[in-house]
Amino acid sequence: MSLRLGDTAANFEQQSSQGLINFYDYLGDQWGVLFSHPADYTPVCTTELGYTAKLHDEFDQRGVKVLALSVDKIESHGGWIDDINETQQTTVNFPILADEDRKVSELYGFLHPNASETTTVRSLVIIDPNKKVRLIITYPASTGRNFHEILRVIDSLQLTDQYKVATPANWQDGDDVVILPSIKDEQELKERFPKGYQTIKPYLRLTPQPNKKD
Repeated sequence: MSLRLGDTAANFEQQSSQGLINFYDYLGDQWGVLFSHPADYTPVCTTELGYTAKLHDEFDQRGVKVLALSVDKIESHGGWIDDINETQQTTVNFPILADEDRKVSELYGFLHPNASETTTVRSLVIIDPNKKVRLIITYPASTGRNFHEILRVIDSLQLTDQYKVATPANWQDGDDVVILPSIKDEQELKERFPKGYQTIKPYLRLTPQPNKKD
């Protein structure tokens, strides 16, 4: 399956380290992060899952449910989770899908035959409360993900869904944002952006982040 931005994320049922998961039921009306791992007992994955567990409160504050995937068995997941907890000084507090039959991996395009015939690559999908795919990132197996970037993207998506703005390069929560070029009416600009704005070019206008207090 070729997954694209704006697609409806496919529902599925699959066993996990916390029992049978129905994906839609698991997400409910929250945002979701689904991310795949090449295999259990791999060093980079161990650090990724441990760090994700440490970010539990950050994801929770944003209304985000996290779900990991590996193609190994549930029994293997149990021992690996013990290792993660020990070596990363944390407690894995989210399910890891046991995608032994590759059902979910194939559904979401996590298998890249030119990279590996049998294991998933490091893919990550962000899904909004309407079950729409909003971000797809794929890393090579040798490179661990930057989860602060994932949080940054979620912050941007949630902000830009609420206001008619976009976030510029290297934006961090609290920085100025870009007013959409489609807004041209002066009265609308004043109503939407009471903090004012700076016109650099007619198509490039910056305004303080709308949902932040002065």
